[in-house]
Amino acid sequence: QVELMESGGGLVQPGGSLRLSCAALTSTFSFYVMGWFRQAPGGLREVVATVTPGGGTIYADSVKGRFTISRDHAKSMVYLQMNNLQPNDTAVYFCNAWHLRAPVHTDYWGQGTQVTVSS
Repeated sequence: QVELMESGGGLVQPGGSLRLSCAALTSTFSFYVMGWFRQAPGGLREVVATVTPGGGTIYADSVKGRFTISRDHAKSMVYLQMNNLQPNDTAVYFCNAWHLRAPVHTDYWGQGTQVTVSS
């Protein structure tokens, strides 16, 4: 199991930047695929970006070129650097993890952090 704790959300103007952080409380961080999802009011939860233990990344088309996901194995942390934020990036952002070697796929979630992009 893993416990996830996000931080770094807030209010930012259009064109601004934020960095989200997620601390993963586990002794087996190197076996987890980590990701960021978001859910706007009235919308479905959607994937933003994922990063494998080896550093392979996947991004939603809507954030390519603006967002960067990264992970620090020494600190068991995953980050989401968000640049050129736009109002439609407003959402609750969730950290996600799933274990590569789990016999049954299980998603773990943080509590979420609010990102609001508004002038």
